[in-house]
Amino acid sequence: MIRILGFVLFVLALAAGFAWLADRPGELSVIWQGQRADMSLMVAATLVVSLIAAVMFSWWLVRVIWTSPHSIQRYFRARKRDRGYQALSTGLIAAGAGDAVGARKMLTRTKGLLSADQEPLIHLLEAQAAMIEGRYDDARKKFELMADDPETRELGLRGLYLEARRLGANEAARQYAERAAEKAPQLAWATEAALEYRSQAGDWDEALKLLGDGRTASPEEKKAHARRKAVLLAARAAAKLDADPKGAREDAHQALKLDENFVPAGLVEARAYLREDNLRKAASILEKLWKATAHGDVARLYVRARSGDSATDRLKRAEKLEALRPNNAEALYAVAEAALEARDFPRARAKAEAAARLSPRESAFLLLADIEDAETGDQGRIRHWMNQALKAPRDPAWTADGVTAPEWRAVSPVTGRLDAFEWRTPVSTLEGPVEEGSADAVDEAIRTLPPLAIAVKPVPRAETAVVVETEKPVVVAAVPEPVQATATVQEKPKTETAAQETEPPFYGLPDDPGVKDGTGAKRDGTSGFRLF
Repeated sequence: MIRILGFVLFVLALAAGFAWLADRPGELSVIWQGQRADMSLMVAATLVVSLIAAVMFSWWLVRVIWTSPHSIQRYFRARKRDRGYQALSTGLIAAGAGDAVGARKMLTRTKGLLSADQEPLIHLLEAQAAMIEGRYDDARKKFELMADDPETRELGLRGLYLEARRLGANEAARQYAERAAEKAPQLAWATEAALEYRSQAGDWDEALKLLGDGRTASPEEKKAHARRKAVLLAARAAAKLDADPKGAREDAHQALKLDENFVPAGLVEARAYLREDNLRKAASILEKLWKATAHGDVARLYVRARSGDSATDRLKRAEKLEALRPNNAEALYAVAEAALEARDFPRARAKAEAAARLSPRESAFLLLADIEDAETGDQGRIRHWMNQALKAPRDPAWTADGVTAPEWRAVSPVTGRLDAFEWRTPVSTLEGPVEEGSADAVDEAIRTLPPLAIAVKPVPRAETAVVVETEKPVVVAAVPEPVQATATVQEKPKTETAAQETEPPFYGLPDDPGVKDGTGAKRDGTSGFRLF
């Protein structure tokens, strides 16, 4: 477009010049070698322009003839290069689709049209073709050559990293990732991998150094960067809590600045203050976290913040938590547990039942069983609550990749992923230390689980209880009788006995009411046993 505009301006300028000469006529005489030539000024200008045009055309013609061999050679070279790039593109597509034959065919054609020194992607195509064909050693050699070339260093290191991960050579994979992150910090995969490896090794200082400040990132990336930094700071704080409580407190405080509701960081900071006998600041941090999250670990640490407190003091602290978050299952459970330790059984039972109604879970029913055991010792009711605990959902826990941990960790023990642990209801629990490959063990254990047993309720039958009195232990036999065509419904008495008033208030009657004395007397005063 610019050339066209320039050409048009040149023509207009030339026309304007001729028009100017036409408005100002004149004569021009030239005497050369005794000859005199007379002409008008317009003719002379025309001759000059024509002469210049002829010279330019002659120069162009001579140049075209002189450079024609090179132009022809360049044309055929460009055509060959285009065919080579077309074959290279087709080969990469075939390699990505898993077509080993097509990739190898296009590789041969590309090598005949292009030079590997001219186009480094030929090494990539050759490595991909070797991997598809199962020649991993050849592919690794190609990736090593690419890693030595400055143009393809990052591509070769990524290939070597993935190959090392495939072979399970974690140390080699770590070295490749560290090298790539050092040479090219902008590579997300290298930074991520190096960060995970440093976190697995517990090298939190180097991990934080590698993470950087993240100032040039987008808003979403800045948010993710702040979360990762908070996780690393909390992990470093937890690691130095015993040896350096002050340093741990500072790291945890920095983590809370990045994420004010990050429970692990708040717990570490509170524990650090407790190590320094600063109960007031520790309680302030825990109360702030409790208002925001109502986390079970926060409640446990808050109630037992001071080891010298009596059971009554712990109950008062639990009641303060309940006042901060009323009608909360965790608060009710904390009050019930503290009330049980204080031997306040009515309050413990009321709070535990309320917690079980709000959030039916295993620990609530186990607590009710403990309350029943401590207050009445009724084995039937204890077994009833134990049965409800078996049916109830499990308690929330720190879970990552199907594995639960008693405390929060920064890295998953199965996959090594950073910030993998979440506070939620676990799927399964692995006891003992988690070894490499535990995820496969979990999957295998789930696959080999026996099928669910479906309980079928038997058809009701009338029974006659027979009591045999001997010196040996009582033997009870149930003699079934055919069901009668007519049945008599006995009306329930209006007055309830004291024993009936103490039945569990929900989830049905106990599965096993138990026996309180050795006479075989029933709750309603009649003799004999009723098994069904």
